[in-house]
Amino acid sequence: MIRRCETKDIDTVYAIINDAAQAYKGHIPADRWNDPYMSREHLQHELNAGVAFWGYEENGLLLGVMGIQDVQEVTLIRHAYVRTASRSKGIGGKLITHLKTLTKRPMLVGTWAAATWAVGFYEKHGFSLVTRREKERLLRRYWNIPERQVETSVVLADGRSREARITDHR
Repeated sequence: MIRRCETKDIDTVYAIINDAAQAYKGHIPADRWNDPYMSREHLQHELNAGVAFWGYEENGLLLGVMGIQDVQEVTLIRHAYVRTASRSKGIGGKLITHLKTLTKRPMLVGTWAAATWAVGFYEKHGFSLVTRREKERLLRRYWNIPERQVETSVVLADGRSREARITDHR
């Protein structure tokens, strides 16, 4: 079952993010890695900034989470993670499919360039990479991230982004 995460779920969301983010260790630039990957303070900051988490629950246990955030005229997919032990079971696909039904706005997602498995996941679900120049413009406009993260990330856009002329796919 997919449901909106509540205040009571914050510790579980935190645990899922930091468990799943272990996949980045050794792949993303060392200066971007933190342990834990996301602090409780940063998670609270994201919630305060309007990131709404949705979770995939099975037998009363959250197995994956994915955030959604409206920023200006677009919707961002934020912090998509599935517990390590529950990967490759379609949970991420179910979550992203659900989130796509929650908005009619163009959707964007940013991820680490080195996380090729994540890029492939988003492409499988209808998103496509934008150009390097467009990536830099979009990350600076819709995200609040350090310049080093802009350098080492990619952005993928859904078809609505192209139709709304939010992105340039040259």
